[in-house]
Amino acid sequence: MSHLRHLGVITGAAVLLLTVTACSAGKTTVGTLTFRGHDSPVVLTYSNTPVQGCHAIRLPDGAAHVENNSQTDVILFRTPECEKTDKAPGVYVPMSSANVTAPGTLPWRSFSVVH
Repeated sequence: MSHLRHLGVITGAAVLLLTVTACSAGKTTVGTLTFRGHDSPVVLTYSNTPVQGCHAIRLPDGAAHVENNSQTDVILFRTPECEKTDKAPGVYVPMSSANVTAPGTLPWRSFSVVH
């Protein structure tokens, strides 16, 4: 293989690797996620949320209502660090839908984006 062709293969592989890496880095949701506490007038809306990581729901008493008006699915957790427990494994909320906690259950404290 000539040096020029070898350099072209290496350059092409490097560009492909950078493109694949860049696709997940900085990617955000499209649309909004809206949270509200039980019997609370306070509404918290997230938009352009990074698809990676755990996101705290920053309501003092957690969230009892959620509207997922984004183009991604989310998983809601009763723990602040997106941890699953035997009693609270997480709730899957598909895009363009809503969910409400049952009375007497723990509020949601965090969420992650399904990607």
